[in-house]
Amino acid sequence: MKKKNLPLFENITITDVAAEGKALARVNDIVVFVPWCVPGDVVDIQITKKKHSFMEGRVVRFVKLSEKRSNPVCPHYGTCGGCKWQILPYDEQLKYKQQQITDQLTRIGKVQLPDIGPILGSVEQYEYRNKLEFTFADRRWISWDDINQAGGLDQVEKLPGLGFHIPDSFDKVLHINQCRLMNDANNTIRNHIYAFAMKNGMSFYNQRTNEGLLRNLIFRRTEKNEWMVIVVFGEDNKVQRDLMLGNLKQTFPEIVSLMYVVNQKLNDTISDLDIKLYSGQDYIIEQMEDLSFRVGPKSFYQTNTRQAYRLYSVVRRLAELKETDLVYDLYTGTGTIANFVARQCRKVIGIEYVADAIEDAKVNSEINKIDNTLFFAGDMKDVLNDEFLNRYGKPDVIITDPPRAGMHEDVVSTILRAQPKRIVYVSCNPATQARDLALLDEKYKVVAVQPVDMFPQTQHVENVVKLGMRF
Repeated sequence: MKKKNLPLFENITITDVAAEGKALARVNDIVVFVPWCVPGDVVDIQITKKKHSFMEGRVVRFVKLSEKRSNPVCPHYGTCGGCKWQILPYDEQLKYKQQQITDQLTRIGKVQLPDIGPILGSVEQYEYRNKLEFTFADRRWISWDDINQAGGLDQVEKLPGLGFHIPDSFDKVLHINQCRLMNDANNTIRNHIYAFAMKNGMSFYNQRTNEGLLRNLIFRRTEKNEWMVIVVFGEDNKVQRDLMLGNLKQTFPEIVSLMYVVNQKLNDTISDLDIKLYSGQDYIIEQMEDLSFRVGPKSFYQTNTRQAYRLYSVVRRLAELKETDLVYDLYTGTGTIANFVARQCRKVIGIEYVADAIEDAKVNSEINKIDNTLFFAGDMKDVLNDEFLNRYGKPDVIITDPPRAGMHEDVVSTILRAQPKRIVYVSCNPATQARDLALLDEKYKVVAVQPVDMFPQTQHVENVVKLGMRF
């Protein structure tokens, strides 16, 4: 059956922003989702998908650019797929993130809300990340810019790449010359690695054949500009591995933790693999107030360090901790929040699925001489049950910071039975947070809402909600 021709709409005004960094327009009262534009743009839209209640499209011509538009600073903008909101001034980004919080809590949660606090913007709008991951590819993705600059597809030099995956493509990697999300040293080190590999004839990984020496590259950085670099090799070739790692050790003294792992699996995850130390130490140290946090190669740590401090300060303030309080820190990760609040209460119990993270949490308590924390590893819905509450005591306060999927219904049910006086809910996904607030609504009311922007230039936003008992 021949596919029906999809329409082209001309002179359409973009009116709002939508999910996943897309913009929104309306044509004949039907919503159209369009990427890479901002409210106020007037565009011609080629529809690419048509459903009963909405359409999706792409811009084929900008008729008029919005006065709200700003110029992207990244040379890879529009191809990389990340940092989609670079074309919005930062104050506009914050406005739409605030709107996103309000809309989702109201539309999905449908619970009574207090006035929502103004979003806390990030001090750094670029170079704020403390972790980035890159992928090697034996054949880099060729963009339209590459084709146009070379004068045609057949004129483009076919080279390996080191960069980010093209969205929704597991085997297509865009070569990155400059990423502005992290301190510029990430570009210096990464481009050096690429040049050294090319000079010495090292093979780059092929995602389809699962062959090649160089597979992935992971950077972590502290506020003191100390670096952890992890090179993931797809082949166990000691000679070439030592050649690369030895050169990095000699060239970049700021790398205080140089590590590697051999991954010959069919997926890129390394959480189940043994990461080996080549030189330096197998961790870096991040500071927050007078606390030190040891960050290992598998540790979770909020990727915007300075905003993490503001976020945790909001959590601690809203928790209103007393020295007699028993606190449960759910989805504790490496125990950052647990250790951050431990000195203000009697005891903190942290629970986390990842066993390695729990070991980090224990170490972080030890190096900070904090002796009133307990940490447990396991699936939250299996660990947090009535037996656990009876054994360790019902909490006065629960702090919960679940993954994007939110909390399992069994976890919510256990929280309702535990009946803590206060709940502080930290979320990176206001939609699932709103769903969970609706489930908690039978016993708890929302008494404070504070958005925090952890990810400038993107549509993502963190939100903190405080709940108090209804009776």
